[in-house]
Amino acid sequence: MRRRRGAAALISIGCLFFLAAITLGGYNLWDDHRAEQSVKEITARLPIRKPIEKDTAPDYVLNPDMEMPTEEIDGYLYIGKVTIPTLELELPIMDTWDYTRMKIAPCRYVGTVYRPGFVLCGHNYTSHFGRLKNLTPGDSVLFTDVAGNVFSYEVAELQTLAPTAVEEMKSDDWDLTIFSCTIGGMARVTVRCRQIREQNELE
Repeated sequence: MRRRRGAAALISIGCLFFLAAITLGGYNLWDDHRAEQSVKEITARLPIRKPIEKDTAPDYVLNPDMEMPTEEIDGYLYIGKVTIPTLELELPIMDTWDYTRMKIAPCRYVGTVYRPGFVLCGHNYTSHFGRLKNLTPGDSVLFTDVAGNVFSYEVAELQTLAPTAVEEMKSDDWDLTIFSCTIGGMARVTVRCRQIREQNELE
């Protein structure tokens, strides 16, 4: 009799865990879909200006310490969009980061696109930065600021960093860094990029 009761209790506990797993899995699928729809809508609404043709160098070349221009959508400021052709991603980037903002779109973690050390962060939603681990050296990454200036990068290497590796994440050794936490938040998938500069920029 005791054995039957014990077995029944174990079965009940197992069923509860199973239901909890299904509920969590369903929520994660819904949240991923919500995040995908969010960035699609914002990207469609994000105004990217056409650069003004001038005989002189662009403003950001003359003054790389200038603030990045922004556009406001639904009360949040955006600095541009990142495009990763290999992953078929085009994502709006918010001006500053916090966990609430990252539920909507990826964000600037630190820095500026006009200088080395520009860092972007985002949740590991499939439609955000969840597939960064699939990139390989040589893959292309583009960042377009809201003024219409396009910056081209090439993936140099992928790293796995601890969540506490703040200084390593902010390193100016890389022109662009993109990162996202792994599932469970035990590590950060980190993509390091080098900027591909036009010949007239190098002269």
